Amino acid sequence: MNSASSRSRTLKAVGALSLAAATALLMTGCGQSSDSASSAATSEAAKVVPQKQTTSPSATAQLTEDQQERKTVLDATKVTFDDAATTATGEVAGSKLVDLDLEGVDDDDNQSPSPTATGSPTGSPSPTGSPSPTGTGSSSASPGADGPVWVAEVAEKDGTIHTVRINAVDGKVIEARVDADQDADDKKQTADWLAQATQTPQQAAKVATEKKKGTVTSVSLEDNEGDGVIWQVDVVGSDWKKTTFDVDAKNDTIVREETDED
Repeated sequence: MNSASSRSRTLKAVGALSLAAATALLMTGCGQSSDSASSAATSEAAKVVPQKQTTSPSATAQLTEDQQERKTVLDATKVTFDDAATTATGEVAGSKLVDLDLEGVDDDDNQSPSPTATGSPTGSPSPTGSPSPTGTGSSSASPGADGPVWVAEVAEKDGTIHTVRINAVDGKVIEARVDADQDADDKKQTADWLAQATQTPQQAAKVATEKKKGTVTSVSLEDNEGDGVIWQVDVVGSDWKKTTFDVDAKNDTIVREETDED
């Protein structure tokens, strides 16, 4: 009787211990499962968040106002400088190009004084701020609804200048007219400068683009501070920055260059 009671108590005690151990094991397992799930979620979040933080802004968002303006106009331009020059001189028999600008690209810059010259036969303000021989100016209007426009000035042998406007998308001539404000001195100076320019604007543009790969947006004949004449060439590179080259109009050497960082 006493022996049976003792065995019964022993079995109960062992059962209680087994139950407690099982309960503890179950609770431990649940904790580990919860911790693992939480750790996995944290790891997945860590993979996602850095990707969002390291996304860089687009190249367009980094452009300055001037660079964006150049990009907008050049993206819409289909007619190259060479083609526009050929069209302009073909409009006036026997003429030579003295100025060609793509409207809407650095128009304000074209109107600003420049240290490279003392006068211009092209009708735009001379680099010293004094009147140009022709007394007229190229339009600084932005491209209209019909797209960008090349504005050329070509001169006859006697120095008479004609302005020719060319659609930069389809290459058609929009307008051709004689600049009415020229006097005899203006024409003589233009003729003299052209006589000194033994190199063509196309040759000067080639020299400039060999130095900097890009698109020619302006070429003009300028006085080189009393030391002969130069072709001033603007080139816009793939970074949409503009570099201006002063190319000696007699020997095609670059005498100055300057990059606009804006």
